[in-house]
Amino acid sequence: MRIRNSELRIQNSRPEFTIPNSKFLILVLALVFSIRAAAQDTKTSVADGVYTDAQAARGATVYDAACAGCHRADLGGASGPALREERFARQFAGKDLKTLFTKTATTMPRGAPGSLGETAYLDVVAHLLKENGFPTGSRELTVNGLDAIRVVPGRPKPLPPVGDFSYVEVIGCLTAGPQSTWLLTQGSEPAAAAPPTSESSPPAAAAKPLGTQTFHLVDAIAYAPDAHKSQKVYVRGLLIKLPGEQRLTISALETVSPSCREP
Repeated sequence: MRIRNSELRIQNSRPEFTIPNSKFLILVLALVFSIRAAAQDTKTSVADGVYTDAQAARGATVYDAACAGCHRADLGGASGPALREERFARQFAGKDLKTLFTKTATTMPRGAPGSLGETAYLDVVAHLLKENGFPTGSRELTVNGLDAIRVVPGRPKPLPPVGDFSYVEVIGCLTAGPQSTWLLTQGSEPAAAAPPTSESSPPAAAAKPLGTQTFHLVDAIAYAPDAHKSQKVYVRGLLIKLPGEQRLTISALETVSPSCREP
């Protein structure tokens, strides 16, 4: 049988398929994964301003009325867990904002979860974000899109300057004063302090030097002052400035050195 040249040309023109080599496959897979990672990196986070200041202000009002009794006004935690700093990061960082919203809306307030309404819970979430140091934006939070907003660890809020009725920490010598009073002598300059959370660890204040300030310690008797007499102590509390006198209402008193003598 004769095979015509035209038939031969048609058979030879069929495309050939080859299997890509391993290096080519590795390059393709690397490109796919890098594109996917880049898409994840561009996902909106709570650090991008996802709520408004007005929304957070409304949320603060709702929180004070419905949540502060368990979690404290400063989110530091009481019978309920802390909602800021390490506890906030440990529970919510790396998850989407819908997780925080759902947790809030389905568990709070205690005894009546889900009773505040969607808008109120969104406002509370905005308040929590603001108290964790995240910036405001131009648009309010809505339920749509919460799962596309990533939660990242909080950013500590800047502490206010020290003034009358500031919450401060001081190092000094615990000294008995006249008429059963107690003084903190050789006190350091008051430094603004953040209210502690329920999980705060003791301050690393032993290395802080003494100073020249004197403070009248209010209600020191509640902290067994005789056991700390003449010791270098750390005091945290509310600063009250009066004419000719500084007072500290104590929320924490700890010995940092058994002696007030500086090395």
